[in-house]
Amino acid sequence: MSTATGARSGALWPGLLLATVGAIAFSGKAIIIKLAYRYGVDAVTLIMYRMLFALPLFVLLAWWAGRGKPALTRRDRLAVLGLGFTGYYLASFLDFAGLAYISASFERLILYLNPTLVLAMGTVFFKRRVTRRQLVALGVSYCGVLLVFGHEAALSGAHAALGAALVFGSAISYAVYLVYSGEEVKRLGALRLTGLASSVACVLCIAQFVVLRPMGAAQVAAPVIWLSILNATVCTFAPVLMVMMAIERIGATLAAQTGMVGPLSTILMGVVILGEPFTAWMAAGTVLVLAGVWLLAKWR
Repeated sequence: MSTATGARSGALWPGLLLATVGAIAFSGKAIIIKLAYRYGVDAVTLIMYRMLFALPLFVLLAWWAGRGKPALTRRDRLAVLGLGFTGYYLASFLDFAGLAYISASFERLILYLNPTLVLAMGTVFFKRRVTRRQLVALGVSYCGVLLVFGHEAALSGAHAALGAALVFGSAISYAVYLVYSGEEVKRLGALRLTGLASSVACVLCIAQFVVLRPMGAAQVAAPVIWLSILNATVCTFAPVLMVMMAIERIGATLAAQTGMVGPLSTILMGVVILGEPFTAWMAAGTVLVLAGVWLLAKWR
């Protein structure tokens, strides 16, 4: 191996490691939520605690990433509010709510349909052309989700449909964020936009709790507090930084492909930590979803 090749390989591995650890850490969010639900807490209270502990971290990130840069214009502030609502507040709340009804493994597979939703929105809103190969990739992914949904519905009944609908709504909401955040990322930078939009979402989640719940509802079991701190730091804030750092080193395409480890890690943690069953249906559905997303990335 030449010296130049060795240097490129040496620079590649830190980025791959960051992307892998970030994907695994972010996937752990669903496991922590399922564990917290065992203590009788509801989605509104649980997401409030997650965002309460994450808020100082995202405010700090927004300040650090915005040092020496121009102040936000009125257009920027409106964009941050809109993106914070769709990408982080609504998507997070629907995800939390859906996890009360379906397994963590199934939730991760639904969320992994994000690239297919972005493609569909680009076709509907921006009249982008979809090739036959892309349609095949979409079909493969959704067949995988439907396969797992059939198995979940047999176990959970109507609750599986409700949970799947809520999580799919979360995926749509985040896809809207991805579609419309491109221009703002160019203006503000990825880290600054993430810090600002996430701070908006944190405030909205806290305000939602104040409006919908009595303050006495904040009295929860001690494990819920510790799980929320873990969720806010290890499974929310840290993965954002790791994935952004990975993109800087290896590019968005390779970082996204490395993120395919996310659904697999969620399934493994669900089996080991939560005792969720791992069946042939789940295995087949996972293979189809990952294959479809991989084909979509390859053929685009």
